[in-house]
Amino acid sequence: MTLLRGERVVLRPATEADVPVLVAILRTPAVARWWGERVEGDVREALDDADTTVWVVCEGERAIGMVQAWEETDPMYRHAAVDISLHPDSHGRGLGTETVRTVAQWLFDERGHHRVTIDPAAHNAIAIRCYERVGFRAVGVMRQYERASDGTWHDGVLMDLLQGELR
Repeated sequence: MTLLRGERVVLRPATEADVPVLVAILRTPAVARWWGERVEGDVREALDDADTTVWVVCEGERAIGMVQAWEETDPMYRHAAVDISLHPDSHGRGLGTETVRTVAQWLFDERGHHRVTIDPAAHNAIAIRCYERVGFRAVGVMRQYERASDGTWHDGVLMDLLQGELR
């Protein structure tokens, strides 16, 4: 797997040894509201999925989050999807934008994708603004897309970015 570098972040391949640190970040209340209860299982599942690449997002030597890219390999539908979570201490400094931009650039340049998607919760305005800064556009609302920990369903926004639109 590939090490990726932004201006201020380094994305290093995640390993089993990173699971406790990533789970701790994902269980931080401001992050957990988007991830739900199954964080450890979700992280381990992503690490074992051949179509998913998982990186630890580092600022200097410190792990500040996780980003993953999933690739659809069917030639008729070939595209990639991205998911990111950063510790709240790293919010508001452009590190999420830089991370998403770095992964999208890699997916276009190195993996040959023409389209990348991301699917934040419709009420996650901070994430949506971050993705828009990279060039993603909302293409639709997925009604009752994800279940919250309280059992209620919430809408998601499907956003995509085509090669050449990256900012």
